[in-house]
Amino acid sequence: MFKRSFSSKDRVGKSVKPVKKTYRDQTKVKLQEKLGSPPIEGNLAGPIVTLVVGRDQRLFAAHEDVLSLSPFFSAALKHQILDGSSKQISLQDEEPEIFSCVLEYLYKGDYYPRLLHSKRRNSWYLEDAKDPHKTGGRGSSESVVFHPGVGNFILRDTAIYCAAEKFGLDDLKGLALKKQGLQIGIPVDVILRSARYTYNNTPDSESRLRAHFLALIIRSRKTFKRSGTMQMEMESGGKLFFDLFVAMCNHIDDLVEISRSPKVI
Repeated sequence: MFKRSFSSKDRVGKSVKPVKKTYRDQTKVKLQEKLGSPPIEGNLAGPIVTLVVGRDQRLFAAHEDVLSLSPFFSAALKHQILDGSSKQISLQDEEPEIFSCVLEYLYKGDYYPRLLHSKRRNSWYLEDAKDPHKTGGRGSSESVVFHPGVGNFILRDTAIYCAAEKFGLDDLKGLALKKQGLQIGIPVDVILRSARYTYNNTPDSESRLRAHFLALIIRSRKTFKRSGTMQMEMESGGKLFFDLFVAMCNHIDDLVEISRSPKVI
């Protein structure tokens, strides 16, 4: 026997859908704590900042308090003095589609497609994962994005991760990495291009995303071994492939050590 309760606003017999747990919920709390204010959505006041983004100079607007959650923007706004006009920041090297995701994260604690949790399977998945080409009017859920600076497609979450590195948003870096880890069936050329983009847009002290690509290449080494793209990239050289060589050697050493370990009967 079980009891069922309804809120006073619900009609009798109308079921109430359970609220899905999202990565946004926990991140949003952290952002609110940093703001020291009521919930971020719908309760903001204060100065509006104009942001000029990309080569086409796309205009964005955001609250100064929200932007200041980023050390990068906090420093950029600190010495600007209002003279009757709004504060303004130029981001010519950023891509509008990527920056839009950063801004959405600052306000909501996540960016589309959201990271959702399946209680039944105890696993994370991406919103609209069954329909990877759906946009829903809220932005792209494609795993790749055309980056004019690269002149080709790279992984969207990689670009967001690198932007988060620049803006000092560690939680966004973790979110982007978690989302990228859920992507499957990524072409070899996109992986290599995204890995090189990572190395070009993160400091040597950054290890999480770089390590992710190295591990991904090692796990898929049979596919990469047959790839002409991999051969051309290897010939180009760079720190990426030195790190890959070291990671491969360490991987082989680990396998040898495991094979030599005494077996427990």
